Amino acid sequence: MILDLTLLHKILYKDECLQVDSETIHSVEQCHAFLRDFAQNKVIYGINTGFGPMAQWRIEDENLRALQYNIIRSHATGMGEALPDEFVRASMFARLGSFLQAKSGIHLDAVKLLVECLNRGICPFIPKHGSVGASGDLVQLAHIALCLIGEGKVHYQGEWQETRNVLKQCGLEPMQIHIREGLSATNGTSVMTGISAVNQFDAENLLQWSILTSVWMNEIANSYDDLMAEPLNEYRRHAGQKYIAAKMREISTGSQRFQKREAKLYDTKHTETKVFTEKVQAYYSLRCIPKILGPIYETLQNSRRVIEEELNAASDNPIVDPTTQNVYHGGNFHGDYISLEADKVKIAMVRLAMVAERQLNYLCHDRINGILPPFLNLGTLGLNYGIQACQFTATSTTAECQTLAMPNYVHSIPNNNDNQDIVSMGTNSAELCTQVINNVYQVMSILLLALAQAVDCLQIREALSPTTREQYDAIRRLTPTIKDDTPFYDDLASIENYLRKQK
Repeated sequence: MILDLTLLHKILYKDECLQVDSETIHSVEQCHAFLRDFAQNKVIYGINTGFGPMAQWRIEDENLRALQYNIIRSHATGMGEALPDEFVRASMFARLGSFLQAKSGIHLDAVKLLVECLNRGICPFIPKHGSVGASGDLVQLAHIALCLIGEGKVHYQGEWQETRNVLKQCGLEPMQIHIREGLSATNGTSVMTGISAVNQFDAENLLQWSILTSVWMNEIANSYDDLMAEPLNEYRRHAGQKYIAAKMREISTGSQRFQKREAKLYDTKHTETKVFTEKVQAYYSLRCIPKILGPIYETLQNSRRVIEEELNAASDNPIVDPTTQNVYHGGNFHGDYISLEADKVKIAMVRLAMVAERQLNYLCHDRINGILPPFLNLGTLGLNYGIQACQFTATSTTAECQTLAMPNYVHSIPNNNDNQDIVSMGTNSAELCTQVINNVYQVMSILLLALAQAVDCLQIREALSPTTREQYDAIRRLTPTIKDDTPFYDDLASIENYLRKQK
């Protein structure tokens, strides 16, 4: 059974339920039966040994069940605020993806309970801090496992409740320990993968908004349309650049605001002109968009591939393989793949913020654009201020993004008695990416407010393409044209909510 981001999106935002097919159920049962038989009279890590550096100690048979409970309880040590429900549910989805590979040796009941919790919206309390991303997300996954054994607390129907009460209310029984359910439930990259999956949805959404706002910007600037010409962008060869240029051509269809260079500058009437009143070429933040957003598109294409591979990865240790009749010890729980992609997405999103901030500056700066009042001020200059202070917020938020751009993947602090001597910090990478994404939504919201105001300043609504005019109308339903000074924070929050809902 293959899980993908399309299915996760339906589960998170369309209330679809996950159903495990019978073939996969059979494979999980087979794997458990194989491990139960194979483990007899053998030393297998985490089944009859301690964990981590304590693997050198053999555990007696009478303590094997306690061993599995102990790893769950002892590792539920996370701190900080609770992760939002969509991150928790995405993490549960990712953990199921690992279980459904039938390479963990867990009992089917653990899978069934996790599916029930996911489908019923039972969200375990997972604190923000705790994972170094090496044995996967041990600490944060322990908080999920804690709920599976009927302990801890969950967010259910809008309230924090004791897990045992919610399970009883839903007619569900806690997970029982059979052989290695504790270790399997806590071992893996599922939290960093779940957070990164949600980030992927937002990042893809923000990229589409950036393409649209960039077309809208060029409409306002009355740019020449060859910046998105097919031959120009084909000759650069990069797939991302070609994709962005094609999207821009699609969005701009029907616009009356783009000029034709052939009609304006390639005729003979300008041969004697010494100084041109209009810019021959627009600023980079307007005309270089396919080149700037193209690499971001390709980055997101790759991160989507890596995340979907991780959703279907056996990220456990050891790996139980009925096919080869063996149990392999390694480190499939190491989070480098997700950590590196999260950093790359984060850097790409910082670039989106920078593009939006520069475009906003163009709109606000009358001496640069040459066609708009200072700060898009439709009131009395000097008495009124337009969106001057909105730019402060966008600039400071973009600056914070730039500070956060430092890759977290390159940070590793040995711990666990140096057993974990190089770690991925993958969950931290994913969470920092989330922080940047939230910032980009804010900067993009201010840009959209400004774009709508610029349309009103120039009175060009009817000349916009149908696509950008539709977004202008949507913004104007949320906030009116700005003439008198007024607080903006509620309007900006409404625009941000509108942008987020499009994902």
